[in-house]
Amino acid sequence: MTRGKRRITTGCLFLIGLLWLGGCGSPSSDPAPPGGEGEAGSKTASAAFGESAAEAPELVYEDSLELRFAENFSVDHYQGGYTRLALRDGTEILVVPEDGEIPAGVGEGVIVLRRPIRNLYLVASASMDLFDALGAVDAVTLSGQKEEGWYIASAREAMAEGKMLYAGKYNQPDYERIVSQGCTLAIENHMISHAPEVVEMLESFGIPVMIDDSSYEPHPLGRGEWIKFYGALLGEEEKAEQIFAEQTDILERVTAEERTDQTVAFFYITSNGMAQVRQSSDYVPKVIELAGGRYIFDGIGDPDSHLSTTNLQLEEFYSGARDADFLIYNSSIDGGVSSLEELLDKCALLEDFRAVQEGRVFCTSDDLYQQSLSIGYLMEDIHRMLLGEETGFHFLVRLT
Repeated sequence: MTRGKRRITTGCLFLIGLLWLGGCGSPSSDPAPPGGEGEAGSKTASAAFGESAAEAPELVYEDSLELRFAENFSVDHYQGGYTRLALRDGTEILVVPEDGEIPAGVGEGVIVLRRPIRNLYLVASASMDLFDALGAVDAVTLSGQKEEGWYIASAREAMAEGKMLYAGKYNQPDYERIVSQGCTLAIENHMISHAPEVVEMLESFGIPVMIDDSSYEPHPLGRGEWIKFYGALLGEEEKAEQIFAEQTDILERVTAEERTDQTVAFFYITSNGMAQVRQSSDYVPKVIELAGGRYIFDGIGDPDSHLSTTNLQLEEFYSGARDADFLIYNSSIDGGVSSLEELLDKCALLEDFRAVQEGRVFCTSDDLYQQSLSIGYLMEDIHRMLLGEETGFHFLVRLT
């Protein structure tokens, strides 16, 4: 046995002992009892995504949740209050009613959770906005973000009161804390693909892992529609439908109005003096398009890379964006700027840009990236900006 393997084994034995002594700890929702061949909450191989819901063993299929934009998950309902959630990567979750029994024949690959859902470890920070909107922040007791890193007030408050604990970022989780708090599900983002050993370790302690795939939705509002996924998980589907309807109302209102086709550059000046812009396949250019504008950089980046941004030398950025009708500075990365003077201090070259000279420069608010439900409002903001309106913005601020 190698030294590395010995250390992992020692850590496993320690945490298994901790589990035995602490009984998964408190405050924990009780995981579902064993069912079929696998322990409740275990996750190994699973059925293929899109398999007929009616074929689920000893469950009577009722209907499936209607989705307008999201493509990376599905929700099926069964008699007796059972819910099956399936992800594009093959992960399946069976949500069992509080007093329900585990159906016979549930496969080893299915994550089984019993309501009420509690003690979640949330690493996919953009999803906290959805929990907040659903009034379900208390379902998250372990955070991949420190208190000072949250822009969502309810999450900061929960951490300040000790109701939500910091459990480490995606590649350095606090296994001892996660196990002792009786974590029932770890919700990761795609960064976890860089640390597969973390998934192995969590699953070795009986803690199932799912990856929030909202950032890979092809339509911008597909991201926000993930509130239906979490609504189904938490038993708040009706509330989720109402919340998402606000986003679709914005889309229908904005797209019904006449397009302006004015050009917009969305960018950020990096610490090494480059301009970071969104790839043309990213959701921000799509939001600009839906809002009635046109993203200034057409066909930039590799759509197959799944990257959202690309860096340009300032000369290249100058050439492509100098004549843009509007500039939007992405403040969600470095805390942003509060005035046009601050922005010009970052990049004096911008002084020659037409949008600067004509007073059409905006910046985003710092909390934009943590707001999954911001897409509709950002679309509305950009639409207002294109129409020359001065008030009613949610996430944009004019720089003067």
